[in-house]
Amino acid sequence: MRPTTAFLSLALLVSPACIHGTNRQETPATPSPEELAERGRALARRVIIVDGHVDVPYRLREKLGPDGVPTEDVSQRTAGGDFDHPRAVEGGLDVPFMSIYIPAEYQEKGGARALADSLIDLVETLARRSPEKFAMARSVEEARRNSQEGKVSFALGIENGAAIEDKLENVAHFQRRGVRYITLTHSRDNLLSDASFNTGKRTWNGLSPFGKQVVAEMNRVGIMVDVSHLSDDAIRQAVEASQVPVIASHSSCRHFTPGFERNISDELIRAVAAKGGVVMINFGSMFLSQASNAYEGQFRKAMAAFAQERGLKQDSPELKAFVESYLREHPLPLARVEDVADHIDHVVKLVGIDHVGLGSDFDGVGPTLPIGLEDVSRYPNLFRVLLERGYGEADIEKIASGNVFRVWQQAEAHAASR
Repeated sequence: MRPTTAFLSLALLVSPACIHGTNRQETPATPSPEELAERGRALARRVIIVDGHVDVPYRLREKLGPDGVPTEDVSQRTAGGDFDHPRAVEGGLDVPFMSIYIPAEYQEKGGARALADSLIDLVETLARRSPEKFAMARSVEEARRNSQEGKVSFALGIENGAAIEDKLENVAHFQRRGVRYITLTHSRDNLLSDASFNTGKRTWNGLSPFGKQVVAEMNRVGIMVDVSHLSDDAIRQAVEASQVPVIASHSSCRHFTPGFERNISDELIRAVAAKGGVVMINFGSMFLSQASNAYEGQFRKAMAAFAQERGLKQDSPELKAFVESYLREHPLPLARVEDVADHIDHVVKLVGIDHVGLGSDFDGVGPTLPIGLEDVSRYPNLFRVLLERGYGEADIEKIASGNVFRVWQQAEAHAASR
């Protein structure tokens, strides 16, 4: 994905003309929107882009054919979804963390580890079938080498520590399988941690005793601790317990969505940064703007009321038809690419440029992506906005990959030193 052509920088316009016998240097011209757009595209081609959370594996799992092979081929351009290889190349995406998502129901019915292993198998199969396009990345070094070879790297992150079940040895098992971060919980409290979406009585008031053991074991084997989806107390305790920096792989700033605990508060952004960690901004509109967030709540209430009134299950055709009708009649107020830049600005103003990254949630937030960031081909639009706001190219490279690479390498080095 890294072309050999040199980066196209804008030249400063300096006039050598003599006016009344005196050499005068003109003020550099303000770049036009077109020039900034080209700089954004060129920068996306030049720097490595890491996205902390892309939900391709579960998207493909839901579309398996009778032979167990996905009916969508993301090595080619696909009609649906937010990710495929051609669009990744267009957008300059190098290292998507493939989300190994474990729905909360597996915490009760069992089979969470087996599901995680099957999703890892699926990702490895994608890489194996298109070796000229994809490769696995188990380290920062591998990710960089893959990019130099023009390949999109698949890094692995487990979304929901329920995959560990109640066996500490499963942490090392997943490290051997290539997992490089684990989100400790998801939509409900589990054996490790309280979840942000649980607004009732907390099970653990933060991390469970077993969850603290898991954090220590993740440090020992070199897996990053991911605090997205955790309750505030659990985030606070995870940051304190971890001997290396943590990440929030796909969380935006609560400053813009008051009361939405799934986003991270200013206090906790400071806590994550104080330990050297990174907050990776989620692109879903409900994470970005108060209007979209309020809409999401209204939509969920309407859908729940309709389903309860008629005794419908979540996958019923009648409920699906209601959802489609509701969305037509009450369109979601989408955020814009500028809103993502606002969240980046907020983190930078709070704690500095070294503690923010990108965690889109592509293929995970449905039709709620912002205008200008509709799929993985659109990262250059975000770079254009950041350039317009005065970010330097070195700063954008930190946001794109440098910051999360630093934390990843710290996790690797800590494990190697033990």
